[in-house]
Parts: sequence; structure tokens; C-alpha cells
Amino acid sequence: MASGKASKSPSIDRIRNLSIIAHIDHGKSTLADRMLELCGAVEARDMRAQYLDSMDLERERGITIKLQSVRLDWRDHVINLIDTPGHVDFGYEVSRSLAACEGVVLVVDAAQGIEAQTLANTYLAMENDLEIVAVLNKIDLPAAEPDKYAQEIENVLGIPAEDVLRISAKTGVGVDSLLDAIVERIPAPIGDADEPLQALIFDSHFDNYRGVISSIRVVNGRLTTNEKLSFMQAGATHPAEEVGVRRPANSPVDSLGPGEVGYLIAGIKDVREARSGETVTTASNSADVVLDGYREPQPMVFTGLYPVDGDDYENFRDALDKLRLDDGSFTFEPETSTALGFGFRCGFLGLLHMEIVRERLQREFDLNLIATSPSVQYEITLNNGEDIVVDNPSMLPVSGDWTEIREPMLKASIITPSDYTGTLMELCQARRGRMEKMEYLSTDRLEISYTLPLAEVVVDFFDQMKSRTQGYASLDYEAAGYEAANLVRVDILLGGEQVDAFSSITHKDKAYEYGKAMTEKLKDIIPRQNFEVPIQAAIGGKIIARQTVKAFRKDVTAKLYGGDVTRKNKLLKKQKEGKKKMKAIGRVEIPPDAFIRALRLDSD
Repeated sequence: MASGKASKSPSIDRIRNLSIIAHIDHGKSTLADRMLELCGAVEARDMRAQYLDSMDLERERGITIKLQSVRLDWRDHVINLIDTPGHVDFGYEVSRSLAACEGVVLVVDAAQGIEAQTLANTYLAMENDLEIVAVLNKIDLPAAEPDKYAQEIENVLGIPAEDVLRISAKTGVGVDSLLDAIVERIPAPIGDADEPLQALIFDSHFDNYRGVISSIRVVNGRLTTNEKLSFMQAGATHPAEEVGVRRPANSPVDSLGPGEVGYLIAGIKDVREARSGETVTTASNSADVVLDGYREPQPMVFTGLYPVDGDDYENFRDALDKLRLDDGSFTFEPETSTALGFGFRCGFLGLLHMEIVRERLQREFDLNLIATSPSVQYEITLNNGEDIVVDNPSMLPVSGDWTEIREPMLKASIITPSDYTGTLMELCQARRGRMEKMEYLSTDRLEISYTLPLAEVVVDFFDQMKSRTQGYASLDYEAAGYEAANLVRVDILLGGEQVDAFSSITHKDKAYEYGKAMTEKLKDIIPRQNFEVPIQAAIGGKIIARQTVKAFRKDVTAKLYGGDVTRKNKLLKKQKEGKKKMKAIGRVEIPPDAFIRALRLDSD
């Protein structure tokens, strides 16, 4: 952390606040690196790729998971830059950054053109009435077609092709012109230093030594160190222990004025007390109006997480509490499973978010975890008219106890080369999709919109889409309410006992397919016992699929050499009675890795 205090606040007309938005892997973080270098924010010897990405996981996967802000100086102006994630699962990170900006830099790959998330983020910026500076990146690639895709941007987004800047974030070509365009095109913020303080928290993370560190944008008034602050939605008061700006290291300042972006440390020990979207004001001269924040992210995918070693349960609970301090967008509550023991039912924004959280738990807290099949949240109307919500298949009431079940739907937008239209339509229709529109973006690329059940998307839809289109298609989606459907719960029974970890809610037309696949998979996984083990898939009391794990068999007649046949029959009868007794009192032993192999997401 830098020592000393920074200079006084810049004039508000010299401030520019912006986010970088794009589809995943279009070069946002690389562009941020070049801006840091050009503005002298980082010494050349300290520079590294994806400088603003603070987690090892981000660098390994080459993606941004959490938004990062930095303050840059460029030609007597101050640029507050926010680098945002590109994956659809982290769209809420983009929404929170836009609340702190007057403009965005929209990055489009000059070799790929507009993708699904490009459109989604652009519409989000338009809804927030932000100035858009469009940029074609990667013009140094042999496959780059900047003229073609500049025209596509004009046709689809209405931004004149001649206004689209052309840069290479990798080599640095054109980045200085982009910085000049940011100063010229993006308006300065509006605010009054004499008004009561109104500041918006747009991100928070937990530091083990300092507590919660909040990213904050001052709208009106001044945020001053050591002042007593009121957190309006939370109804709490905390002293401003430290106020500063990121350059990108934290640099303390005496105060932040209107239009400025920085950080706030107020000795808060729980990130939920400084939620994104919170309005901060002074306790002595508080503002009357709460600033418009944004919607809280709602979990869409639910899964059970269980420690492989039951003794790790307490450590697992502590790990979830600590990780929740840093990522407030996932939920968890205790649950038990007869097969897996004690664990937690966790809600995530999507499959990638689930994978990231699970991997962080295993890496940062040294845990070995089993995840059950991902499921979604269903609305159920009981016979008495009461509505309940179920996110765990094993909690679904018996079919005779409810009158209607509704599943969450998605409005999915797929952008693809026109050559793959047929195979994508086949995929969507197989997943119970309903086409809404088809629109050509150019002569060889089009956008297809489908309404799809969320449950059909969360498992392997994205992988199937990529494999069918050789990786060229892109997907964006948003929630589209609930619709009634003919759904049933498929239970898996081992030796006549239900294994709740394998229960699944699925459409009635696909129930047999799921039951058959799961019984076949478990037949290969479960080791042979001293008795025969039936593996059954059932809907209610009706068995729809069955496989059998054959018992070990000892040749009890091998020691006989001739003699009367009654001796042989007597030994076989004794063996049969022993197996019958074993079947009655024996328990099916399921190795822990059987659950991992049966439930893992990347299984066939």
C-alpha cells in the first residue's frame, strides 16, 4: 500500500468514469494492461499479464471473475477504469460497474465480430444511458476483418462504422487514440460538493487484516477520512477509517469529491453489511434519497456440496462463511443426505460460477468435496392451494399432493455462423425449446432466440452448442419467468433403498432415458457384493428401468468327485439359503468415488 496522502481532488470536468465491456476472451484484460502501461500506473519491471486480475484462478483460466477498478492519469484528465468479466454467469458484475460510470468501452474481436454477450452488455449500457465507445480489437491477427465487422457494428448496434476505433491490445497499436477518444466522447460526471454526501458502493471484498474494503463512487458531497458514515439500506453507522484511490495499489487520500471513484475501509467485518448497491452518507448531515443501485443477483443453479470426509464438515462450514465474505452472490443452507451425510445446499448464478466456487473451496481451504447433480428451483402448487418452492429433488412432495409444478424458463440468444443453423435448431428443440425469432446480423451470421427450460440448459447445453458449431456459436441468456410443465421425480434405488443424492426432477418424456442411463452407469461403478444388488429407477412406486450387479459366486461343488447327486443339491441349497440371508441383512457398500464418477459434470 502506498504511503502518505494523495493530492487534492481533481476538477469534476476532468474526470471520466468508464467500464470495459465485451464478450468473453475478446481482450478486455489485455486492453486494461496496455492502458496501465501507457498511463504509467505500473512500472515496466512490475508488469504482468492480466495485471488487474488478482486471483490465480483468473490467470489460469484466462477469464475475469471479479470486477477491478483503477485510477489512471492521461493528458491532465483522471480516468477511473473498471475491468469487468465477460462470461454470462457474471453479468451481475457488469451491472454493478455500470452504475458507477458515464460511459463504456465496448470491445469487439476483429476476427469474430459481435457475440451474444456483446449484445447483452451493449443493451445494458443503453438502458443506463451511457456513452458507448466501440473498439475493434486484435486487428493484428491474420484472420482479422475490421472493415466487415465495423459495418456489422453499424448495422446491429447503430454505431457509425467510421466511429469504431481499431486497435491491438496485444501490441498497443491504437490504444493511445482510444484514451484520447475516452476523454473526448465520454461526458464528465455531474455532482455537487456542497450537497449532503451520497456515495454508491458498487463492489466489496473481504480482507483478513482490514475487514471489508468497498469500491465506492461519490455522486454528491465529499467522503472524508475519519467521518462517521451511515449505511442507509443496512441502517448501520461506521467510521471511515480510510478513504483512497487505486493506482492500482491502494493510495489513501483525505477525501473523495463528487464524480470520484475509490475505496472505503470502515472496519466492517461482514461484507453483507456493505452490499453492492448500498448508499453511504454522513451520519451528521445525511442525504434524504437513496441512490438507485441494481437488483440483487438471484441464484439460478442449485447443488448439494458434501465433504468426502465427514470429519471435515465443520471446516467446510467455516470455509463457506469465509468465502461468502468475498463473494456474496452464492447462497448456502445445511442439508443431509442418507447417502452422503451432512453437507450444504448451495445456490449459484450458473455452472461456471458453481465450478469457480467449488474450486476455490478446494484450493483455498484444502477440502475434498462431492457435488450432486445440479438442479433448478421449481414452484409447486399444493392441493390446498399453497405455493411452495423446491430446489432439491428429494424434497418434491408425492405426486398426488400437488396440482401443478412450474419450472424456470430462459430467454436464450445464440449468435452463430449461418452454416450451423440447422444443428442448433435441432439441439434447442430436443431441449424443449420454443423459437422466438431468427435475425440475420450479416450475410453469414445470424441471431437465434429461443425460450428454453433452465433445467435443460444448466448441465451440458453450452458444451453441446460449442461442439456442434466447432466453437463459433456464442450464448447469452436471461430469466424469463416460470411455466407449468409435465415433470416427475425419478428416484434411484439400490437394493430397494432410495439414494436421495441421485434423485432428479425431469420431464416425463425424458424420465425413462434418465433412469436407464443412470442405472447403466451405476452398474459399472458399484462393485460386486456377496449378494445380488438390483439398481432400479422409479417414478413414485413404478419401476421404469433396472440393472443388476451380479453377486460373487463360489463353486461349492468343486470339491465333489462323483457320489450321489443329493450331496450336490444339498450344498447348492445351503448356498442359496446363505445368499438369501445375506440379501436380507446385507448392506450395499458404495465407495465414495462412485458418487463423484456418477454425478460429475463432465461425465458422458
